[in-house]
Amino acid sequence: MVVPISLCMIVRDEAASLASCLASVQTLVAEMIVVDTGSTDNTIAIAQTAGARVAEFTWHDDFAAARNYSLSLAQGEWIIVLDADEVLVPAVIPLIQEAVQQPDLIAVNLLRQELGSCQSPYSLVSRLFRNRPDIRFERAYHELIDDSIAQIRQKEPHWRVGSLASVALQHQGYTPAVIQSKDKTARMQRILSQALARHPEDAYLGAKLAALYLAQGELTQALSLLQQALATRPGEPMVQYEIHFHLGLLYTQQQQWQAAQKHYEQAIATPCPPLTKLGAYTNLGSLYKEQGALTQARHLFEQVIQIDPTWATGYYNLGLTLKALNLLPAAVQAYQRAIQLAPTMAAAHQNLGIVLCKLGDLAGAQSHWRQAISLYQQQGSPTGAQLQQELQTLGLLDR
Repeated sequence: MVVPISLCMIVRDEAASLASCLASVQTLVAEMIVVDTGSTDNTIAIAQTAGARVAEFTWHDDFAAARNYSLSLAQGEWIIVLDADEVLVPAVIPLIQEAVQQPDLIAVNLLRQELGSCQSPYSLVSRLFRNRPDIRFERAYHELIDDSIAQIRQKEPHWRVGSLASVALQHQGYTPAVIQSKDKTARMQRILSQALARHPEDAYLGAKLAALYLAQGELTQALSLLQQALATRPGEPMVQYEIHFHLGLLYTQQQQWQAAQKHYEQAIATPCPPLTKLGAYTNLGSLYKEQGALTQARHLFEQVIQIDPTWATGYYNLGLTLKALNLLPAAVQAYQRAIQLAPTMAAAHQNLGIVLCKLGDLAGAQSHWRQAISLYQQQGSPTGAQLQQELQTLGLLDR
């Protein structure tokens, strides 16, 4: 039995990425609904060429309102929601088709890979759910269906929310280039501030706005919002995680190590999927390393690579720790694995060169140093020139 699924999207000026997004779901969905909120490029034409049904919606700084309009147009039994800067991973299509046939599932959480993110490489999103008029998005920004699902389950407790263990979506919306090109930060801050003024008790909104302030170095505002959010005792595990994770970041910046450690530990203890907690594991490990607690740091970084054996940053941090422990052959292996997974990671080449030099392999070290210098230069980082000058001054690299 094939259960009909509707794709529902809202878009604006997404010509660069929309075709890839739509192509990724065409074998899964029975219809594609694209609601345009004011595009001035050829987004609409791209959607129509792909076979989508296009509708227009007047934008007024409310993502939930636009999304709910898209839901109202869906005819399928289930709905999957994507953004234009996301693609569906082909391997999960059979898993989704199996999930929507389960009679007691009302929604399925999807694991999303945040491409380009070093702090939080994975997130959990509620994007696959039954087509019911009482399932609706709420909040003007970072909109969710979670509240309406909770209300339904209170009245109809037989419903269950499932999760797919495999990565379902790949997201490029939070890479630095995309954020800068769309002035995303200013838009997020404006809408979140307005929404939080209307709902000051909303811990989720407070945590999201605090994260923006923290990223901009406005620590006083961030701390106030995070403390306020924590005081509401939010029940959602991912909200708890975000609050503690960002408090850990904030206290680390203030060099309040014990407070930072406490909140990272509390973040790790939340009942969230381990992949979504990689940032807390990594930052706590780095905190231990900076404090000289190298054995604890090594243990955490080994946990990180067990949770995600494909994340280059985990192997890189393990390599740094093994180098500090003077376990040089093991450090070489960790750096080599990081480079296999992320060949353009300049810092991994640089540090592998240092370890190889200590082991007496100067030719190997020079090869990786040259690669690091080249990568830094390609990435526009001044570190390349600095590294080259230091190595030449030490006589470790030809002029």
